[in-house]
Order: sequence, then C-alpha cells, then structure tokens
Amino acid sequence: MAARKVRKPATTPPCWLSEEEQRAWVAVAHLVLQLPGALDAQVQRDSGINLFEYLVLSRLSMAEDRRLRMSELSELAGGSPSRLSNVIKRLEQRGFVRREPDPGDGRYTNAILTPPGWDKVVAAAPGHVAAVRHLVVDPLRPTQITELGQIGEQLRIHLRDYLRGRCDSAAAHQIEDGTQC
Repeated sequence: MAARKVRKPATTPPCWLSEEEQRAWVAVAHLVLQLPGALDAQVQRDSGINLFEYLVLSRLSMAEDRRLRMSELSELAGGSPSRLSNVIKRLEQRGFVRREPDPGDGRYTNAILTPPGWDKVVAAAPGHVAAVRHLVVDPLRPTQITELGQIGEQLRIHLRDYLRGRCDSAAAHQIEDGTQC
C-alpha cells in the first residue's frame, strides 16, 4: 500500500476582503440566494414549470429551428449536462420537447421544442419578463444595466472555467496595490 500524501496547511495568511469587497460580496451572495427563488416561485405559480425548465424552453424557442445540441443548451441554460438531461426527460414526458440524434453528427443529441412546448413558453414569457423587469431591470439606471451585464458575463465565464478545472482557486492574482493574493 502506498503512503498517503498529507497536505500541509497553507503557510501564507488568507487575503481577507476589504470593507468594500465585503460589501460587494454580501450583496452578491444575497442576490444569488434570493433572486432565483423569487423568479422560480413566479413562473411555477403562473405556468406550472420551474425556472430552469423555463430557461430551457426559452433558449430552445430562440434557437434556429427551435433546436439545439444538448451540450450547447446546457451552456445556454446555465445548468450541468446531467441536470439538463433530467429536465429534458421531464419536459419530454410532458410533450414540450423531444430528442433526436443530430443529423450532421450522430454523436450529438439535439433537443427540439415541440408545438406544445412553444405554447408553454409563449404563455409563460410575459409573467417571467414582468418579474425580471420588476426585480432586476427597473431598479437600475441604463448604465447600471450595461455594467451588470458585463460584470455578470465576466463572473459567469470565470465560474464556468473554474468548474471545468481551467483555473486554480489557489492561483495568485495581483490586486490594485500590487499585493499578491
């Protein structure tokens, strides 16, 4: 039996958040914990589907021929491939989508929005858009909306890369005053 390597505790002290960074982090944490629940409750109450199901149907409704490869749909809807697969199975059972091999490359599977799925997303969209407008868009100035989109996209890409193992959580980065964290 091979000896197990024991990790030594980090010898460098943690790089604590500044007051400004702490305020920003707490605001983001509250937002990511509370906003999805509010949007999910609205779409479930009004349409009988959950937020992730709505996002899947919505992304399919905006795609050419209302079809997407499952891998692309997973990325666009913001869920893991396994989560998407489970949701697509439920949506198939309800007649909202169907799956079929990609005719251009049979190694891939396409998700296709069916007419009942189209009807469902069209019926759900006005309430969802009203909730998004009320909870996210209306409280902000136009410049803040642009900034929010840029910040959200930057964080989304960074998180995606982190989850795929493309960036090391312990990697050093330099902050404004030159300190390494």
